[in-house]
Amino acid sequence: MENTSFVILFSLICAGVGIAYALYLSFWVMRLDAGTPEMRKIQAAIHEGAQAYMIRQFKTISIVAAVLFVLLWVSGIWSEHFGLLTATGFLVGGVASGISGYVGMMVAVRANARTAQAAHQGMNAALQVAFRGGAVTGLLLISLGLLAVTGFYAVASAIAGEEKTIPALLSLGLGGSLISLFARVGGGIYTKAADVGADLVGKVEAGIPEDDPRNPAVIADNVGDNVGDCAGMAADLFETYAVTTVATMALAHLLYPDAKNAILFPLILGGVAILMTIVGSWFVKLGPGGGIMPALYKGFAATGILSAVAFYPVTAWLMDGVGGIPVINYYLTALIGLGVTLALVVITDYYTAKKFSPVQEIARASVTGHGTNIIAGLAVSLQATALPVLVIAGAILASHSLAGLFGVAIAAEAMLTMAGIVVAIDSFGPITDNAGGIAEMANMGKEVRDVTDPLDAVGNTTKAVTKGYAIGSAGLAAIVLFSEYTRSVSKAGAVMVFDLSDPLVLVGLFIGGMLPFLFAAYLMKAVGEAAGSIVEEVRRQFKEIKGIMEGTGKPDYGRCVDIVTIAALQKMMVPSLIPVLAPLIVGVILGPKALGGVLVGSIVTGLFVAVSMTSGGAAWDNAKKYIEEGHHGGKKSPAHQAAVTGDTVGDPYKDTAGPGINPMIKVINLVAVLIGVLLFA
Repeated sequence: MENTSFVILFSLICAGVGIAYALYLSFWVMRLDAGTPEMRKIQAAIHEGAQAYMIRQFKTISIVAAVLFVLLWVSGIWSEHFGLLTATGFLVGGVASGISGYVGMMVAVRANARTAQAAHQGMNAALQVAFRGGAVTGLLLISLGLLAVTGFYAVASAIAGEEKTIPALLSLGLGGSLISLFARVGGGIYTKAADVGADLVGKVEAGIPEDDPRNPAVIADNVGDNVGDCAGMAADLFETYAVTTVATMALAHLLYPDAKNAILFPLILGGVAILMTIVGSWFVKLGPGGGIMPALYKGFAATGILSAVAFYPVTAWLMDGVGGIPVINYYLTALIGLGVTLALVVITDYYTAKKFSPVQEIARASVTGHGTNIIAGLAVSLQATALPVLVIAGAILASHSLAGLFGVAIAAEAMLTMAGIVVAIDSFGPITDNAGGIAEMANMGKEVRDVTDPLDAVGNTTKAVTKGYAIGSAGLAAIVLFSEYTRSVSKAGAVMVFDLSDPLVLVGLFIGGMLPFLFAAYLMKAVGEAAGSIVEEVRRQFKEIKGIMEGTGKPDYGRCVDIVTIAALQKMMVPSLIPVLAPLIVGVILGPKALGGVLVGSIVTGLFVAVSMTSGGAAWDNAKKYIEEGHHGGKKSPAHQAAVTGDTVGDPYKDTAGPGINPMIKVINLVAVLIGVLLFA
């Protein structure tokens, strides 16, 4: 009991410190100069559009959430594992996920103009503003995640006991996952519909630069960077962090029912990681060489090294004697998780950064036309799946050999402790993207663009790296959830034996393997249709509003924002319901074996599809930027036109369909766990 009280108190204090430091950074950013009146006006328009979209999205989500809240509460009639406590956990997870994404995005929106203004003082000044603005999102994510899980666990276990608290914790993860799913899907449709629509008419047809104020879709494009890449990514990794933590706690409860320390272990890892993330963020600064990416990676490396050092004493304290496994084995599984994070960052960077051969091969293929660009991009996207999957497979085997299934869970938990610094680096991307747009629209001059453009180029790579990390962590987390499903059903009396000669298992595998493809298809189609609406609107404005191209007429930015907002909210509903309804339907009609097959199938194909789409899309994007730097004819050359086509295809790949598969996989698994307890008890 003494350990329990200390760990809970320590975790809550660390969460409070993380939130307090995030607030300090937000005030630091807000005190900076936001620039000229024109810059403030543009920033205000982006802020207004992002806020309006998020409020309307939350209103839409709240309807679905309210229905699920009632269902979880009413289900207490049939199962003792459900009821008000489980429904409350769902609500806590959803609210915490929404807050982390919304507040972080609002700070990022305000950091964009301040980053552009800081560019007058040089590269390091602008880098600090952009990174600290992104760090607010990262710290809020891990701090609110730990606060929600620890606080709910402490209160619920005191009120209802541990047996009823564990299912309620899983419901908390479902609440975070649901918000993440809608945020990822809706935000992804929004950002890429606006981006693709703006590019097709602005760059391709009108021949005007990116972020040109004459493009009516330019504000919608900048809004999309925030609601998709910032709020969407924050909600995505929040739910992965929370889900992994509660799944590890649930697994510890099943495997080591008499070892309370094992249940507490993920909480203290999370608390230590928050402190190490704060310290690691202090290492982000330009070195003598002036490299932007090395400056960001210094913070990443410092956080990882400090965490690796700090994990040993807490592991030795809590895990000594648990399960008869040596302490060093548990510690090594945590190091494996940190190692997987590093490996996925390096691999994704290789396939998506301009300085390496995969991106340069796509750029070279653009010289011979649009078709060869698409072929080369697809080849890179397929090839990029091999190494990440081998790394994840190796981590599963190594961690399982050291500490069994709980070792795999610890590796996933340790991997997610890096989420704060990773999201800080990711949110740096939309901030610098918007800063470059504001610099272009406000005519700030070449000296400012010479700072914001390199920051933007690096930001594009960091966003790709973060998606690779998110997908890898989602894969490990989903495996832990699948184990929780099989064990919870077995505990209820239905022993799960997966035999490939069993038609129910095979049918489940096929259905599960199909779901990520169907889900991605809906999202790609949604982006295409919404982008088409933007194309038609931009063409209309170019035709009907006199003087736009001459700079004497003002485009109607608000109309494009409204169109893409309505389209995103309408088109996110069907794909978002797929991972909720599919396991329910399969479980009711075909039973637990088929549902288990669905989980395995969705994890395997989902991992491949997500990695392929995110890496391939980012490679297409950076191939375009590589040509724009002057290679293969530079801007407006035939190669550049082909690269723009590839980037247009890659945009919904990397920012909508691919990332959306992360929360989709975990929602399927969480719904299956809860259905398994309810239906097969």
